[in-house]
Amino acid sequence: MYGRPQRKKGVPVNEFFPGLVALLGSGETLPSSGSTHEYIAKSLPDDPNIVILETPAGFELNSDRVARKIGEFLEVRLQNYAPNIVQVAARKKGTDYSPENFKIVEPMLKADEILLGPGSPTYAVRQLKDSLAFELIKARHRIGSAIVLSSAATLAFGRHTIPVYEIFKVGEDLHWKHGLDFWKPFGLNLSVVPHWNNNDGGDELDTSRCFIGQERFERLVSLLPEEEVILGIDDHTSLILDFCAGTCLVMGKGAVHVLQKGVQQDIISGETFDLSVLGEFTHPAAGTGINPEVWQQAVSAQLSRIAEEQFVPEPPQSVLALLEKRDEARHSKDWEAADALRIEIEDLGWRVMDTPGGVELVPMDQNDAAG
Repeated sequence: MYGRPQRKKGVPVNEFFPGLVALLGSGETLPSSGSTHEYIAKSLPDDPNIVILETPAGFELNSDRVARKIGEFLEVRLQNYAPNIVQVAARKKGTDYSPENFKIVEPMLKADEILLGPGSPTYAVRQLKDSLAFELIKARHRIGSAIVLSSAATLAFGRHTIPVYEIFKVGEDLHWKHGLDFWKPFGLNLSVVPHWNNNDGGDELDTSRCFIGQERFERLVSLLPEEEVILGIDDHTSLILDFCAGTCLVMGKGAVHVLQKGVQQDIISGETFDLSVLGEFTHPAAGTGINPEVWQQAVSAQLSRIAEEQFVPEPPQSVLALLEKRDEARHSKDWEAADALRIEIEDLGWRVMDTPGGVELVPMDQNDAAG
């Protein structure tokens, strides 16, 4: 139903571009989100590194289990992509598991995808704001990593966020909190509301608009600046933002809803629309809005990784000597000796390739992978 993303795999040296962003209204571990996870996986390098941050649920005693459940789902759903899944226990500032602790967040430097899911949006903002973890999220995305946000994380990354627990559970007056404003460098004044069409409350309680209810939500909207754009995402629905193509794709069971200046636009699953619908987006210069030291660290790590992947080892002198003897045997038409020398070279980890242009030596693992 959905086509493969038209994006290059990997990141060429000195050519950095933003990765895809997937916003899930709910159900990150349900079958309804499977197509979204696969769509993202197709845009990543082979055997991708997927990092799952515990931060939004870091206040919960089982935050590790919340993240592990997501990882277990991805291991099964994305098994054809052979992902390397790593949990990052960046739970709370001022603790050993702080988003500021480099030892905790270091795996993010090699992330091809960074995922944040359920929890408390306001807690996530407090722990990630101005943190090393959030700077790495921005840097990795700008370099090419995909970002996948679900539920609380979609709220937290907006310009403003709804304090859901505080209003719905505690009974605080209607108000907004400042979010992480992830979208600012792209020129977007965007706030995201997941669970847009939620109906967990049944006929007795309106739990739409992320459990706030439509009537209260309309009053909430009146408190925002006029230029603010609200993006509502239905349950079991996701939106893929591609800043390089300038497009958005709706996936899943429902629709997304763009609300601006009192006008609501509904876009159903399967439709693609221009990213400018969300605002006059721009492509920020490399490193804009990111801590310069973190940006340079992320760039250096990426260039080192690319160099490692592109490194082709030189055959040792012992292998070259055997190859020379094989050439002599072939020249003398001593095919038995030539075959024996070929096997001896392969035992040392090198494949002999007889091509129209001459003889080539290829590392065995590289040749096997290519085959």
